[in-house]
Amino acid sequence: MTAAVECRYYGRDFTAQEMALLRALIAADPPPNRHALSREFCRRIGWLKPDGGLKDMMARVTMLAMHKDGLIVLPPPKWPRPPRRPMVFGPDTEPPAHPAPTSLDAVRPLDLRPAVRYSREGKLWNEFIARYHYLGYRTLVGAQMRYAVHDRDGRPIAMLGFSTAARKLAPRDRFIGWTPELREKNLPLVIDNPRFLILPWIVIPNLGSHILSLVRRQLPGDWTERYNVTPVLIETFVETPRFTGALYKASGWTHVGTTQGRGRYDRHTKRDQPKKDVWLRPLRRDWRRTLNR
Repeated sequence: MTAAVECRYYGRDFTAQEMALLRALIAADPPPNRHALSREFCRRIGWLKPDGGLKDMMARVTMLAMHKDGLIVLPPPKWPRPPRRPMVFGPDTEPPAHPAPTSLDAVRPLDLRPAVRYSREGKLWNEFIARYHYLGYRTLVGAQMRYAVHDRDGRPIAMLGFSTAARKLAPRDRFIGWTPELREKNLPLVIDNPRFLILPWIVIPNLGSHILSLVRRQLPGDWTERYNVTPVLIETFVETPRFTGALYKASGWTHVGTTQGRGRYDRHTKRDQPKKDVWLRPLRRDWRRTLNR
């Protein structure tokens, strides 16, 4: 028999048994701090990342949402959270004074540099996305890879981000042919592309398609090295009518449907977000067989 679901947060169902366990952990004497609580809860229910590590960061976000909704009462935080500092844009994110290149031949070969957290590339990635991407900057969900794309002279021209795929996505799941069980098992093999920014002063025909082609070749190996999981499919969302998706169509992606406007973080079925077209791109030929076994 299927266990009764008590609540649903961020795409994951929590059973009555899991919630009873969580409340029991909170009621322990002495009460655990929030960090220890999230880790122990993940251990006990087997909530793991693709690389086998505990999904404790997502657990903390989820438990905070449950606390705000009155489902649980968390112990007070051990240390108060410092106020978020406003992002300051340095001179490196200013448009260049020199004329920008206008052809692929003027920028190739491109260099895809991983933008690692706390590195200079990571800091610049955050600033460029915050300053020039229409969605702004927010921390990517779960497992992730970020790239800063530089031209042959070392000048930045584009930023891309990849993260954990949406847990449930009806157009994608129908296209793959997933049952709920297969989705639960194979979701780590699908990754999301939530950010793709070509810097606004760069206008080069076919540049976007060229970058996506390079990423398809480099990303699987980088992801495997970091998480010990090799992705076979990428998904992305294109807000309409703001964008047409022509870049993805020209790059061999497949349009498989449209979202309902609930957003990735919706917990209450509000449907108050813009609807977005869903596009998919396989990373190898046997992707469908791999995702359905």
